[in-house]
Amino acid sequence: MNIKFYKYHGTGNDFIMIDNFNGQYDLNGLTQERIAMLCDRRFGIGADGLIILEGSKSADFKMVYYNSDGADSSMCGNGGRCILALAHKQAYIDNEAIFEAIDGLHQGKIGDFVEIQLKDVHQISMHDGDYVLDTGSPHYVTFIDNVHDLDIVPSAHSIRYNATYKEKGINVNFVESVQGDFYLRTYERGVENETLSCGTGVTATAIAIHEKFDHLESPIELKTPGGVLQVSFEKTRDGYTNIWLKGPAVQVYEGSIEI
Repeated sequence: MNIKFYKYHGTGNDFIMIDNFNGQYDLNGLTQERIAMLCDRRFGIGADGLIILEGSKSADFKMVYYNSDGADSSMCGNGGRCILALAHKQAYIDNEAIFEAIDGLHQGKIGDFVEIQLKDVHQISMHDGDYVLDTGSPHYVTFIDNVHDLDIVPSAHSIRYNATYKEKGINVNFVESVQGDFYLRTYERGVENETLSCGTGVTATAIAIHEKFDHLESPIELKTPGGVLQVSFEKTRDGYTNIWLKGPAVQVYEGSIEI
C-alpha cells in the first residue's frame, strides 16, 4: 500500500507523520520493525519518531506516537507541536484545538509559533542533587559545568541503564547555566541517542531550573542544539500547572512510500 507522509521538525527533533484522520489507510502492516526501518537514517526516511494523526471521539484529533525503535511511547512534546501544525495545515482545526495523546488531552495554539499545554507536575524527586520528574515522559535533569564538550552517550548511559532506571528507561538532560542563559542537551530513551531537542525534556529542565533558581520567573527559555524553546508555567503549593511549551514546528517535505 502506498501512503503519503509528511516530514516535520521542531527545533531539529524530526518526525515522519501520517495523516490518517479519516481512516483512509489500513496501517496494520505498520509493525514495530517497519516503523524502525522507516525511521532509520540510512535505510529509511530517517526520523526521531513516527506520528499518526487519527480522528478522535473525545477531541479534535488523536496523536499516536512511536519512538524511532518502533515501540509505542510516552508523550512527545515537540511531536505534539508538529502534529498540531499538520492538523492545522490539513484544515482539521483552526488556530486552537484540543487533541488526544497517550497521557490524556492537551490544548494547543497556533500563532507565530506552535505551543501545547503539557500535564501538571506534582512530584519532583531529588537524586544526588539532580532532579527526576515526569512531564508526560520521565526525565532526569542534571546541572553540569560544560555541556558543549560533554561526551553525552556514555554519560547518559550511566544513568539511563543503572539499576534504578534500566527496566523502564529514562530520558537524561544535561544543562549548563552561562550568565543567565541555559544550554541543554538531551539523551532520549527509545531513540537511545542524543536528539537535537526534546520538548518534554526542555519542559522538565525548565521546571528543574525554577526549583534550583527560584528567583527566576516564567517563562524560561532554553537553548538546545536544534534551536530555542520557551516554557511557561504557574507554581502552586501542589507543584506546577498551566505548563506550555512553545517554539517552531516546520514542515520539511512530503512524499509517499510503500508500506
